[in-house]
Amino acid sequence: MPRSDVLLPGQRVDSRGNIHVHWRAVLLLAAPMIANNAIQAVLNLTDTWFIGRISTNALAAMGSVQWLTFVAIMLFGGVGLAVQTVVAQAFGARRYRRASQATWMGLWATFATVPLFAVFAYSGKFLLPLFGLDPEITGLALQFWEPRLYGAFLAVAAWAVLGFFNGIGKPRIALWVTILSVTLNIVLNQLFIFEWKMGIRGSAWATNCAMLIGTSAGLIVFLASRYQAQFRSRLTWRPNLALLTSQWQLGFPMGLMIAADMVGIALFQLMQVRVSAVDGAVTQIVVMLTSIAYMPAVGTALAGTTLVGQSIGSGDREWAFRIGTAIIKLATGYMACAGLFLGLAGPWLLPLFVSGHDAQSMDVVALGISVIWIGGAYQLFDGLNIASGCCLRGAGDATIPALLVIVLSWFIFVPIAHMATFNGDNGWVRGLPQFGFGAIGGWWALLIYIVLLGLTMLWRWRARAWQKITIQ
Repeated sequence: MPRSDVLLPGQRVDSRGNIHVHWRAVLLLAAPMIANNAIQAVLNLTDTWFIGRISTNALAAMGSVQWLTFVAIMLFGGVGLAVQTVVAQAFGARRYRRASQATWMGLWATFATVPLFAVFAYSGKFLLPLFGLDPEITGLALQFWEPRLYGAFLAVAAWAVLGFFNGIGKPRIALWVTILSVTLNIVLNQLFIFEWKMGIRGSAWATNCAMLIGTSAGLIVFLASRYQAQFRSRLTWRPNLALLTSQWQLGFPMGLMIAADMVGIALFQLMQVRVSAVDGAVTQIVVMLTSIAYMPAVGTALAGTTLVGQSIGSGDREWAFRIGTAIIKLATGYMACAGLFLGLAGPWLLPLFVSGHDAQSMDVVALGISVIWIGGAYQLFDGLNIASGCCLRGAGDATIPALLVIVLSWFIFVPIAHMATFNGDNGWVRGLPQFGFGAIGGWWALLIYIVLLGLTMLWRWRARAWQKITIQ
């Protein structure tokens, strides 16, 4: 039963006793998460900008594997994502020791991912040649792939630590940790890529080093006296097999849901690189620019994860539905505005990510102006997808959404993108019709997929099947 002695998360009562969404409280929680994810977008754009200064081929190489690296991180690292859900529900139920224990379980599970990422890093030399890319681009891609995946476990650790602060409604701490990481990443990119002449490999090592220092800083705060007093953060570190298993069962489908989506995006991006370096570079730039809309919306949606989880922990699932629906509307409205901005600003933004000395730079900008309008058009429906998915995550509903994403991504989006992108000579699958529209065709396929995905995730949220789920 819900507690009546306190207001629930994101709730206010007017003079007549009617309950409303407390928008100021919601925005105060969401603002640091929005800023945090906006800064994450800056990190992605920074890497793209630095690598763009090397060459168009280097940019296309990064684009060919960046989503594949994200797939591996999500597939093995979902247990880190689960920390915010468990912490939020434990905090809402005033089970403070359980909240810090969930964080430690996430960190212990991180160690289990190290050999998995190492195997995936080593497999790149066998995996990437299968996609038939230009040998120079494949070689550059491997230089980025291997070091990035050797350090990928640090992303899982970061999610576990920052998930604790987001789950208890203290996202400002997560924000400061991210600012530290991004600042270091900028400095280290310049140092590793150009001063130490490591090239594209240096960008991966810069990210790893910045993430290691930032996560360590977050862990120090987690262990500070303030959190020890309330959450016993220094006393809940012992591994518990039952809780580890439970958290892994919750986190794996969370990661799988995102990984399934990213498999489709990764294959889509590889298709564009296979068509030409220009198509691949344009796709990499526009994907990074659309993250300006994507990352802040994720910040808003992560506030939904916290508020929905805390409301369920407090015992009121009806309020969890109401506050989650409000978050979905907020994130979707933002995404629609950001998509329009990207389309209008494209001609000024695109030239910033190419080298003036590269002979293909003008072709990249010309094609990018058309593609960025398609990317801007799907932002509204991506808002539905992101926000609904994060609210479902707060409720612990991940398995069915993951299966829905697999169907839409692998069996609808990827075949349509293949048919729209390739002509009869350069496709991977000969049995499919191939219309040869290049990046333009691939991005229209992406638009169709995101529309279907957004509507499907919204339907799952409104179906309320998640109200029957219980987390240990």
